[in-house]
Amino acid sequence: MKTIFSGIQPSGVITLGNYIGAMKQFVELQDDYNCYFCIVDQHAITVPQDRLALRKNIRSLAAFYLAVGIDPNKSTLFIQSEVPAHAQAGWILQCIAYIGELERMTQFKDKSAGKEAVSAGLLTYPPLMAADILLYSTDIVPVGEDQKQHIELTRDLAERFNKRYGDIFTIPEARIPKIGARIMSLTDPTKKMSKSDPNQKSYITLLDDAKTIEKKVKSAVTDSEGVIRYDKENKPGVSNLLTIYSILANEPIERLEERYAGKGYGEFKADVAQVIIDALTPIQEKYYELMESSKLDDILDEGAEKANRVASKMLKKMENAIGLGRKRR
Repeated sequence: MKTIFSGIQPSGVITLGNYIGAMKQFVELQDDYNCYFCIVDQHAITVPQDRLALRKNIRSLAAFYLAVGIDPNKSTLFIQSEVPAHAQAGWILQCIAYIGELERMTQFKDKSAGKEAVSAGLLTYPPLMAADILLYSTDIVPVGEDQKQHIELTRDLAERFNKRYGDIFTIPEARIPKIGARIMSLTDPTKKMSKSDPNQKSYITLLDDAKTIEKKVKSAVTDSEGVIRYDKENKPGVSNLLTIYSILANEPIERLEERYAGKGYGEFKADVAQVIIDALTPIQEKYYELMESSKLDDILDEGAEKANRVASKMLKKMENAIGLGRKRR
């Protein structure tokens, strides 16, 4: 089986976009791949964090992974900081990365723009992300379009290391879903749905209640044409709602267009909201159950143990290849 690695930062809110664009697909992948799902808490501290909120968010994200359907008997779920090899391998890769290529990273430019000062970690975290991936001999990294540049850097660093020190790393490939990879804002459907948007009506979270979901979908931006059809360029709002409906209900967009031919946006939006509510209700129930149980911590302990075994072996290969430490007999 080929290996998949994916990491999500524990930054609090998980949006419907995060679920459709990533987590929902993870569930489908775990039957056919050797999957590692990592809560990348060390990436989170590249910007200031409240320690108590961070701890809560780490556990909350773990519960979300399991609530959406990640099976610990099929996949390895763990917390990045509980596997020291990540930081150690990240330092090695940082030492073969170039400042110029790190400064060219789009996310660094975006997050540092207009700031008087930024942490060194904000600049150098891409090699840590590369270490996350390479430690597990990852073949495929499922990502959105906004992360494609980071995977390209990971490939560059892996190839550079292999060329200098011997073939240690598997060269990973990015997998970008053809549909649903970018769920858009409900208030500005030309922009990606984001939890950092100051307008809370722009996104739906996995813990929003039914009334909140109904209100947000009802107020979602559409257009004045009044026709329900998929046209991403001319009808981004309607197209976004059709995408959400199609993925959550597992129905082709063409069938939805036929069903709502001649019908208004009001009825369509009400049905979209109900589809979202039906999809999220069982996730919410399982999430709250896990947050109150010790089962969650047992699963994370087991995941950390397994991840440590695999990552430590690769780290030793890296250190031996580069000449660190003493040569063992």
